[in-house]
Amino acid sequence: MQNQPILSVVTPTLGNFSEYWLQQLLSIQGEVEFLFVYPPGVAAAPAADPRVKILSSLYKGETPQRAVGLLNASGKYAIALDDDDFLHPDVVKLTLDYFDKFPQSWLLRLYKEKIDYLNEEEIKRPWEKLPDLDKLNVSKRRENKLQDLVEVPIAPLDNPFDIKVALWSYVKRKDIHGTHVEPFNNIVWKNELVKDALTELLQNMRTAELLTWLPLWGLDRALGLFIQAKSFQKDICIGHWMPEPGQVRYIVRPYSLKTIRLLVLAEGILVKRFPQYGYFWNLFFEELYNGIKTKIRKKIETLLP
Repeated sequence: MQNQPILSVVTPTLGNFSEYWLQQLLSIQGEVEFLFVYPPGVAAAPAADPRVKILSSLYKGETPQRAVGLLNASGKYAIALDDDDFLHPDVVKLTLDYFDKFPQSWLLRLYKEKIDYLNEEEIKRPWEKLPDLDKLNVSKRRENKLQDLVEVPIAPLDNPFDIKVALWSYVKRKDIHGTHVEPFNNIVWKNELVKDALTELLQNMRTAELLTWLPLWGLDRALGLFIQAKSFQKDICIGHWMPEPGQVRYIVRPYSLKTIRLLVLAEGILVKRFPQYGYFWNLFFEELYNGIKTKIRKKIETLLP
């Protein structure tokens, strides 16, 4: 690919994806590159498409694999995608049209449909035509208006630390609510912001000697919040949330089929780097208690007949 791609799609994988998933991914139109990142020692599945780049990580796990892909992404914009989730075939044109219209935005939040992994009919149904951005109203809140382009504010990182979240495991933080984003995955980001934040995030991981823990936690929320923390300005709009129809099909699997991740490791890095933000302290303690309760639940399950 001689010209810089518009969009880089980064996928950490073991190569166990379905042929249907691969075909659907490669049906995406436009100037796009696909980066498949494998753990060490795993042979890459064949993909006869010049837009596909095969990479290997030095470490095993979703976090180092996704990081390698993002650091090597050459697109102007980047999106992280798991190897069982689907993107609309016109996502590149949508990305180009959106950032032409809103050049100051950091991100484009795609409309995500959550589909049960056994619902093959919904997974494989034809994609609907995407709306014309010029014909969409822009609003500040989603509410029930699923046909508006909704502003995405920066996460309210300066929210005060809630001591109750730290003292009692059943108190839930409230600052998760709203149209702001925490996750990085399934969202189109400006790649220059991603690379800048990711480089510093990895440096903090190395400083904290967490490399050996990498297989146990994900990069998703940590990177999404790290980007926002590096350039935090209170109440600014950093992007927009697309309306229906869906642009991402997120495949939902039961909890029993998921890998347990110690997300508190990621929150620990956020607190270490940005201790001034109460939002991160609330998140850290909530995930600390969630991790403890998960371990207790799993221990009980092993003892049951």
